[in-house]
Amino acid sequence: MNLPNASGKTPASAKTPTSCAAPLPTSVKVVSILLDLTGAMTVVYWILYFAAGAVQAETSEIYIAFENSFPAADAWMSAACFIGAAGLLLRRHWGLLFGICAGATMIFLGLMDVLFNLEQGMYAVMNGEMVFETLINVWTLGFGVFVLWFLWSRRKLLLN
Repeated sequence: MNLPNASGKTPASAKTPTSCAAPLPTSVKVVSILLDLTGAMTVVYWILYFAAGAVQAETSEIYIAFENSFPAADAWMSAACFIGAAGLLLRRHWGLLFGICAGATMIFLGLMDVLFNLEQGMYAVMNGEMVFETLINVWTLGFGVFVLWFLWSRRKLLLN
């Protein structure tokens, strides 16, 4: 109940409060969806890799050993994507933290993959699987950098 002051007017500060949080910007929603899709597609990739070998660009021992070293790191990246997306949508501080973790992990994994592919001459053989691997490399590096820039440049908005 808002009581009038001595002058008989209700003070502006006592009026019914509006929501203290501004609506979540569409751009944050889009980035959250893309984080979720990145996490989900990573899970799908590993299901295809282990279940059918469908995404394997090569069958050499060194390639298989290299790829087999990624599931734990990719699981961390996927978890960071899912947690970051949820936190951003819920306007929680940990959404910013896990979103930044996801972006940094994407860059790290992308750089590891690109360096291996360059050292092994993998980009010279552009079969369907290698085209897919190249798209993954472009996505992880490009989206990873974008996520870091996007979240850091909006941290004050996201932390309020």
